[in-house]
Amino acid sequence: MSSDRAFKIPFAIAFFSLILMSIGACTKPTNNLPTEPTNPQNQLQAKKSKKLILTTFTVLADMTQNVAGDKAIVESLIKSGSEIHGYEPTPSDLVRGKQADLILDNGLGLERWAAKYYANLSKVPRVTLSEGIKPVNIAEDAYQGKPNPHAWMSPQNALIYVDNIREALIKIDPVNTESYNQNANIYSQKIRDIDQKLKQEVSVIPESKRYMVSCEGAFTYLTRDYGLKEVYLWPVNSEQQATPQRTKKVIETVKNNNIPVVFCESTVNPEVQKQVAKEANSKFGGVFYVDSLSPSTGPAATYLKLLDYNITTLIKGLQSQS
Repeated sequence: MSSDRAFKIPFAIAFFSLILMSIGACTKPTNNLPTEPTNPQNQLQAKKSKKLILTTFTVLADMTQNVAGDKAIVESLIKSGSEIHGYEPTPSDLVRGKQADLILDNGLGLERWAAKYYANLSKVPRVTLSEGIKPVNIAEDAYQGKPNPHAWMSPQNALIYVDNIREALIKIDPVNTESYNQNANIYSQKIRDIDQKLKQEVSVIPESKRYMVSCEGAFTYLTRDYGLKEVYLWPVNSEQQATPQRTKKVIETVKNNNIPVVFCESTVNPEVQKQVAKEANSKFGGVFYVDSLSPSTGPAATYLKLLDYNITTLIKGLQSQS
């Protein structure tokens, strides 16, 4: 083989390799083309074709998701199992708030931290879902004269929440008005159906025995609508420990009325209520779900399941023997 030919073969190979490298470089995505998101923030941006709705806690998120369907992204600021009243928003919560197209809260003084949180989110639309509900004021302790914030615990009130959600979604996303209206109508009927079912279940309990004893006075609207008597250790603030006077009063009420069972809420410490049960010769019947849904595998993973679980648990407890 001549020296000229020996030189030409390596040169041809090198030239061909250079061409392949150039072609490969041309096929790589440029900065102008979409790429796969690599973190939650990028994933959120990739979904921005849909409106992002942020609610303050999980119950509102579930209600909103039922109305939004697949037309919007719904997220809860506070995770399941967390206490709402004294929540302290984190820097990441502020980032999420700024990315949202709409924030939905409960109002009625529930989110005590909201004013400070919203101070940094003046450009994000907000809607208070308890708007239009006639509040029941607290008649005692430091909260006297203030509204009980747990209005969603009444299915009748929940219908107002749903209507407020529907209007809020339509206002920021009118293109999907028909879908939001249809979803709201279907969900509202489900709420009416379970309301009638639960009222029927309560009706089997003699009126003199219809007591709902809990840690927090979170059932005022529910007991009003279902003909129940409410007894609690503290009116609103779950951080507030039950006073000796209040605890003594609850023990006496449970004893005098032969109430077979007492309960607490899933987001607070039940130890005081367990002591009440012991001293009143009653039983501790477990927890109700109020301020938070359970995890997806739990008994109260949706708002409708929460209502059903609470009443079913109450009825079972009241029908038991002390």
